[in-house]
Amino acid sequence: MARPKGQESPGKKRKRKKYDEKMEEEEEEEEEEEEVVVVVRDPLQVFGSDILSMVLRFLDTHSLALSLLVSRGWNGVASTDRLWASKCEELWRHKAHIPRSSQILGLTKLAAYSLSVMDGKRTRVTKYDLCDHVWWFHFNKEAPEYWRNLDPFWKGSGPLLSRYFHPDGSLTAGSGDKTWGGHESCYCVVTSYVGEEKIREHYVRINRWPSMSVYRMQDWSWKMSNHLYCYSSIPDADKHGGTGPPFPVV
Repeated sequence: MARPKGQESPGKKRKRKKYDEKMEEEEEEEEEEEEVVVVVRDPLQVFGSDILSMVLRFLDTHSLALSLLVSRGWNGVASTDRLWASKCEELWRHKAHIPRSSQILGLTKLAAYSLSVMDGKRTRVTKYDLCDHVWWFHFNKEAPEYWRNLDPFWKGSGPLLSRYFHPDGSLTAGSGDKTWGGHESCYCVVTSYVGEEKIREHYVRINRWPSMSVYRMQDWSWKMSNHLYCYSSIPDADKHGGTGPPFPVV
C-alpha cells in the first residue's frame, strides 16, 4: 500500500526522534557546563564608611558586634563611639546602678558597653558597692513582732528605713530610726572559692547576726537578706562617675 505524499516512513520518524533527543541532551549539557560568575563586592568599598555606618545604626547589638569581625576595615567603622553611644544608653536605661568601670575618662563606648555587660553579670558584692549605695532596710516576716511594729515597711507609716555602710567597716542608720539601738555595728564581706576560682560561698555579715545571702537583680541592683531582715540598694544611676569597683570583678 502506497504512503500518502509527504508522510514520513516509520524509519525516518525514529531517526528524527533520536536526533531531536540527542540535540536536547547536548543543549542540557552545555547549560550545565556554563559557569555562573557572581561578583561579590565589599559594601565598605562600594558605599564607603559613612553610608556603611548609617546602615549599621539599624542593627541590633549582637549583629553590630558580629560586624566587628568581618574585616579590619569593618572593625574600624563598627567600633566608633557614634554607633556604640546609643547602645550604651539603651543598655543603661532603667538600670538601678551604672558601673564605675564603664565611666572611666577616655574609655571608648564599645569598651564601656562591654564592661557594663560584664559587671551586670557579677554576683559578688564588694566593699565599693556597699559603701557607694544607700540601702533600704526592713525586717522580714519571721522577725519578732516587736521589731516589725517599729518598721515603717510593715506599718506603712512613712518612708523605708535607710542604712549606710562606711569604708572603715562601720554601719550607721538614718536619723529617727527607732529600730536602731545606737550600738556600734560593723560588717564584713566573706567569699570562699573552690576549684577553678568558682565561688563556693559568698555572704555579708553584720556584727554577729546571721549572715545575709547576696542577690543581683535584673536592674543591676543588690539585695541582701536572711530570715530576719533585708537590705536593698537604692537606685542611683544618675550618680556622677558611676558606682561599684573601678575595675572588672568576676
